[in-house]
Amino acid sequence: MKVIFTLFYIIITVSVSIAGGYQLGLHSHKNMGMGLIGTSLNTDASTVFLNPGALGTLPSKYNFMAGISGIRSTTKFQLEKPSIYQAATDNPLGTPFYLYATVRIAENLNMGVAVNTPFGNSLRWEEGWAGRYLIQEISLQAITIQPTLAYRLNKNLSIGAGFVLATGKVDLKRKLPIQNESGEGELNITGNTVNYGFNAGILYTPVPDLSVGLSYRSLIRMELDNAEANFSVPESLRDFFPESNTVTTSLPLPANLDLGISYRFSDKLMAGINLNYVFWSAYESLDFDFEINTTALNDVRSPREYSNALIFRIGAEYQLWDNLFLRAGAYFDPSPVNEIYFSPETPGLNNIGLSTGLSFLPIENLSIDFSFLYVMGIEKDVSFLPANFNGTYKSRAYIPGLGVSYSF
Repeated sequence: MKVIFTLFYIIITVSVSIAGGYQLGLHSHKNMGMGLIGTSLNTDASTVFLNPGALGTLPSKYNFMAGISGIRSTTKFQLEKPSIYQAATDNPLGTPFYLYATVRIAENLNMGVAVNTPFGNSLRWEEGWAGRYLIQEISLQAITIQPTLAYRLNKNLSIGAGFVLATGKVDLKRKLPIQNESGEGELNITGNTVNYGFNAGILYTPVPDLSVGLSYRSLIRMELDNAEANFSVPESLRDFFPESNTVTTSLPLPANLDLGISYRFSDKLMAGINLNYVFWSAYESLDFDFEINTTALNDVRSPREYSNALIFRIGAEYQLWDNLFLRAGAYFDPSPVNEIYFSPETPGLNNIGLSTGLSFLPIENLSIDFSFLYVMGIEKDVSFLPANFNGTYKSRAYIPGLGVSYSF
């Protein structure tokens, strides 16, 4: 019996995590259509998030934006050969959103606020899949609120900074290798948290058609204190899995350093590149502190050992008519995940993103924005060493989006 309880302990404590790939870049449909190159652009209110330095150069006194995306994604898993076992996710529709507003409060001073979802994930594996004791279903959402100020020092240089308030929510479910009245046992962790950080940026235009942007978003550690840990187990095992238990852990929202360069080749054509350096090395381990410990449930430190990653993006915009803009872009996002600690909560593969979009202006100053992003996770053989769970993953995501912007 003690061996069985020890097995429960290993499965419970080393496997509850959120893997790489939970950072989203869906902060403006104009930006999404161009492969997410917005660091050097100053076309709309999304500068509040993408580069506060560019906020100081917005031509209009008032700017407003709102938009939503629909993420339809799937991940497929093939157990390590010679097994022929396969499984796939049946994920719910993700709906990240953004809201922006800016105002010029003095000749060279602008103020703005951003509300958006820079991190999140919704994943649900099919019932009965081989990794159900690692993860069955997870929902992660982080919403940030960012008031921002920007000052234009001269015609070529503008700087800005913002305070970031982040709220997070997590809901995780896993099966347990025991039987209860309704089937297999289950662990459900739910919790909420709040923390803060900052965002800063610079926009430099050395010549009229060339823009260079640099922005930094700080690390935010989402400390989840006293999250509910509910176990569905037979009454005979209740002493080993207390009914009113809680758990404390933390998850880093990594810092980002972005460098963007864009150039206007003509009145109709603009193109740019963007380098996005993500400080994923902040995710060294996932530590769990249960309020109530038993012989089957102890605190643990589970290694993750993520690596920093550099994302390369390229995109362009072409003005076809006075009221119609067309866009296209692409990027490569390398996986930060350690191959021996690759957990199926949010499989972080090497991703290739291809995007397109358009804006239609039915009346002056009003823009209706569409985008579509396709993300392909390149097939990879990996393992989760603590549970000896090995196999091949690949993924696809289809992300259409609709937004509106107005300025005057």
